[in-house]
Amino acid sequence: MSTFTLIRQAPISSLNIELEEYHHVATGARHLHLSAEDNNNAFLVAFLTVPEDSTGVAHILEHTSLCGSQRYPVRDPFFMMTRRSLNTFMNAFTSSDWTAYPFASQNSKDFDNLLQVYLDATFFPNLDSLDFAQEGHRLEFETPNAPQSPLVYKGVVFNEMKGALSSPVQRLWQAVHSHLFPTITYHYNSGGDPKDIPHLTHAQLRAFHATHYHPSNAIFMTYGDRPAAGHQRWFEECALQHFQKRDCLQILDEQRYETPQEAFHYFPIEKNQDVQNKTHIVLAWLLGKSTDIREVINASLLTGVLLDNSASPLRHALETSALGTAPSPLCGFDDSSREGSFMCGLEGSNPEQAVAVEKLIFHVLEEVADKGVPLEMVESMLHQIELSQREITGDSFPYGLHLLVNTLSPMMHGGDPLAFVDIDPVLSALRADCQNPDFIPNLVRDLLLDNPHRVRVVMAPDINLAAQEVADEKAQLEGVKAALSEAEQAKIVEQAAALDARQNKCDDPEILPKVGLEDVADELKIPVGSAQAVNGLPATWFARGTNGMVYQTLVADLPDLDTDLLDVLPLFCDCMTEVGCGDKDYRETAARQAAVTGGISATASVRGSVSDVQNVRGLFSLSGKALARHQADLGILLRETLEQVRFDELPRLRELIAQLRAHSDNSVTARGHHLVMSACSHGMSPAGHFSHRWHGLAGLKSLKALDDSFVDEDNLKAFAVKLERIRDQLLEAPRQLLVVSEAERHDEIAESFAKLHWRTIKSGGEPFIPSMENFVVKNSWSTSTQVNFCAKAFPTVAPSHADAPVLTVLGHFLQNGFLHRALREQGGAYGGGANYDGSSGAFRFYSYRDPRLLETLADFDRSLSWLQDGKHDKRVLEEAILGVISRIDRPGSPAGEAITSFFNSLNGRTPSVLREFRHRVLQVKLEDLQRVAVSYLQPDKAHVAVLSNAKILGDLSSRLGLEQRAL
Repeated sequence: MSTFTLIRQAPISSLNIELEEYHHVATGARHLHLSAEDNNNAFLVAFLTVPEDSTGVAHILEHTSLCGSQRYPVRDPFFMMTRRSLNTFMNAFTSSDWTAYPFASQNSKDFDNLLQVYLDATFFPNLDSLDFAQEGHRLEFETPNAPQSPLVYKGVVFNEMKGALSSPVQRLWQAVHSHLFPTITYHYNSGGDPKDIPHLTHAQLRAFHATHYHPSNAIFMTYGDRPAAGHQRWFEECALQHFQKRDCLQILDEQRYETPQEAFHYFPIEKNQDVQNKTHIVLAWLLGKSTDIREVINASLLTGVLLDNSASPLRHALETSALGTAPSPLCGFDDSSREGSFMCGLEGSNPEQAVAVEKLIFHVLEEVADKGVPLEMVESMLHQIELSQREITGDSFPYGLHLLVNTLSPMMHGGDPLAFVDIDPVLSALRADCQNPDFIPNLVRDLLLDNPHRVRVVMAPDINLAAQEVADEKAQLEGVKAALSEAEQAKIVEQAAALDARQNKCDDPEILPKVGLEDVADELKIPVGSAQAVNGLPATWFARGTNGMVYQTLVADLPDLDTDLLDVLPLFCDCMTEVGCGDKDYRETAARQAAVTGGISATASVRGSVSDVQNVRGLFSLSGKALARHQADLGILLRETLEQVRFDELPRLRELIAQLRAHSDNSVTARGHHLVMSACSHGMSPAGHFSHRWHGLAGLKSLKALDDSFVDEDNLKAFAVKLERIRDQLLEAPRQLLVVSEAERHDEIAESFAKLHWRTIKSGGEPFIPSMENFVVKNSWSTSTQVNFCAKAFPTVAPSHADAPVLTVLGHFLQNGFLHRALREQGGAYGGGANYDGSSGAFRFYSYRDPRLLETLADFDRSLSWLQDGKHDKRVLEEAILGVISRIDRPGSPAGEAITSFFNSLNGRTPSVLREFRHRVLQVKLEDLQRVAVSYLQPDKAHVAVLSNAKILGDLSSRLGLEQRAL
C-alpha cells in the first residue's frame, strides 16, 4: 500500500510531460514527479533553510551532510560516489532560502544507488566535528604542530567564500539584498561571510540540521521515465518511515519601507589601479510574491520590455549614458526569493554621480508610464517568454533538473508547481492584457514608480580595503591566540593531527553501492546528419525532437586574415550581432532579432587536428534559433547579418567594447582556474595560443588596452575599419549550412532557403594556417583576489594517438586518488584536479579558490610520485575509467548533441573516431598510466601559470622563476 496520496495529475502538452503531485500522509512531505519519455532520470530533495546570520550555516551543512552518514559511514561518500557512478549530474546547492541535493543518471542501477546515498546523507548525516572543521572552518597553527607559529583560519567553505567575495559583483549583490531585506533571512549571506564564518559552532550546525532537514520541511522532486511509485518506495524505506509530521518552517513577508533608502559600500582593488570610473550604482525595488505566477510573469514581461536588448528603453539609456561604462550585471528581475526584486543601474561610474544615475532611470520609467511602448516591443517580449518555455535545454544542466529547479522556489513557499511548469494559460491571459496600451504603463507605476520599498546602493573601489581586511583578520587571530591557554593550544594541535589522520585514512569503499564497467552501455549514441545542398550551398540536416524549435548555423572556413586582424576577430564576433545591418541601425536590428529569434551569435574557433595539434582548422559560425513559424525570418536574418553587417555606428562600437571589458573584468575570479590553464598551455600549440590570446588573460589585457585607446577617436575609427576588413574577407570564404529541427520541417526550411540569394564567392581565398614556434610558459598574473589559482601543464599528444585515452584516464586517476585529498581536504582549496585537453595536446593540473600557491604546485608533482611509488587497487583504475565514460556518454539537448556532432566531424572527430577513443578508454591499464606519466610529464617540460594578488606574487614570482604580468 502506498504511503503517498496523489493530489493531482495533469498533462502538459507543450512540453510532452505529465505532472504528478503527491503528499506523504505521515510526515506531510511533498513529492512532485514530472513523467517524461526520457531515460535521463533526475532527482532532488530540497529543504527550506532559513539562516539568521552570515555564518554560512546552511552552506557548511550542505558540505558536511555529504561527508558520511548513518548507513554509509565513510569519510567522503559524495566524491566517492562520483567515481562509482555513471551519473550525468551530481551536486548540491545552497540558495538564499533552500538547500537542494540533485542528481541525474541514465542507468537504473546507478540511479537507485545514488538515491539511497543521497537520502541517507541528507536525513541521517554523521556531521562529524572533524568534517565540520575540514569543510567549514577551523583554527590551525601555520605549522600545525608548532603553537609558537601564527594562527590561521582554514576550511573549504571559508576559502570558497573568500574567493566568491573577491568578485565586486558578488559583494554588490549581497549588499543590495542586505538592504532590500532588512529584517528577514535574505538580509544575510547564506553562503557565509568570511568575517562571520568562524563564529559558527559545531553544535549550532547540528541544531540547524535537526530543525531544517525534516520531511515536513522537504520537497522531493523527480523527472523521467521511471514511475513515481518506485521512487516513493525508496523514499519510505530509506527515510520517511523514521519520521512523524511536525510544523514546517516559514519565511514571513518583509516589512515594507515607507520611504526609499540609500546605502554606501566599498570593494577592494589593487593599489596600482585607478579608482576613477569603477563605482557601481544600483537601484533595487522589492516586488510581489514569487509564488504568484501572474505576478512573476508580469514582472518578467516588464523587465524584458525595459531591459532585454538595445532597443529596450531603459537598457538603451544605460548603455548610452556618459554616467557609466555599462549597465550593471545585476540588471533584471530576480524571483529566487519569496518576494521578487527588480534591479537596474550602472557600473564604471563614480560616487558623486549616484543622484544623476537615479534621475536617469526615473526619467525613462516616467516616460514609459506617460507614453507607453510600441505594441511590437511587447509582443517581442511575449515571444521571448514563449520561446524560453518551449526550448528543450540540457547541454550544461540536465533538462529534467532544469524543469524541477524552476518550480522549486515557488513550490517551497506554497506556490502552485503546475502554474510554473505550464505557463501557456497565463501567457494567453497576458497576451490579451497587453492589447491594452495602458497595461505596461500601469505595471511601471504599480511595481516601480509608486513603490517606496526601494534602495539605492553605491559601491565604490578602495585601494586600501584588501590590506585592511587582511590586517583585521590577522589582528583577530592574534587576539584569539593571545587568549589561548596551553590546554587550548594543545587542543588545536590535537585537532590538526586528528584531521590529518582522518584525511589519510583509507575507508572501505565497498560500503557504498556502485556500478562497474559491466554496466557501461555498449554503444556511444551520436546523431548523424544528412547532406542536401540548397542553392549550391552545402548543407547538413539533423532530424531531432526539438519541440517546435529550429536551429540554423552558417559556417565558414576561417580565411587567412591579415596579422593585424587576428586579435580583433573575437571582438568582431562579439560586435557583429549587436550593431546595425543594412539600412537598419543597431536598435532597429535588435528589435528585429527579438521579434523573430531567440538570439543570434557569432563565434570563431581554432582547433587542433585529431592527428596533429600543430595543424589546426579555423572556423567562423553565425548561429540562431527560432520557433518554427519564424524559420524563414531566421534564415533571412542570418544571411543579411553576414553580408550587410555595418560598423559605421562608432558610438555603439565604443559602448560595446566598454561593456565587454566590464563583463570580462567581473568574471576573472569566477573563471580563474580556466584562465590559468589557458595561460600555462598557450606555448604548446596554435589552439592553446589563440585560446589565451582571444579569451584568456592575454585577451583581457588586450581588451583593456583597446578600450583605453578609444579616448582618441582615430583609434576607434581604425578599429571599425578592421572590423569591415574582417567582414569582407569572411564573405570570400567557403561556407556551408547546418540545420537542426524535426524531420517534418526540413522541406519547408529548404524551400525558404532556396528563395534566398546568397552573395557569390569570387575567389574563396586562402585558409587560416597560423604559424608559431612553441615555447615554455612561466608566468604569474596579478589581480584583486583573496585566493589563488594555480596551473601546471605538459605538452603531450594529439587525440588520435594511442596515449590520448590513457592521459584522459590519468587525469581522473590523479584527481580521485591524490589531488582531491591534497588540494581540497588538506589544502583547503575549493577545488582542483588534472585533465587532458585534446585540442591543444596538453595535460594540465589546476586548482581554484586556493589559499596556497607554492604548496599546491608541489602537490601537482607529488601526485606523480604517488602514481609511480604507491600501491593502487584495481578499483581506483575502474573508478577513473567510469568517470571518463560518464563524461563521454553524458547527454545534451537534442539540438546541442546534433550541433556538437557536426562541429566534431568538421574537426576530424567523426563518430567512428570518438567511438574508437571510448573503446580505448575501456582498455586502459595501470601500467599505461605510469608509462605515459614518465613519457610526458617530466619536470623540465612543465609550463606554469598562477593568478593571485600583487602582494603574494611579489616574493614568490622570482623564487619560481615566473615572469610577472598585471591585468
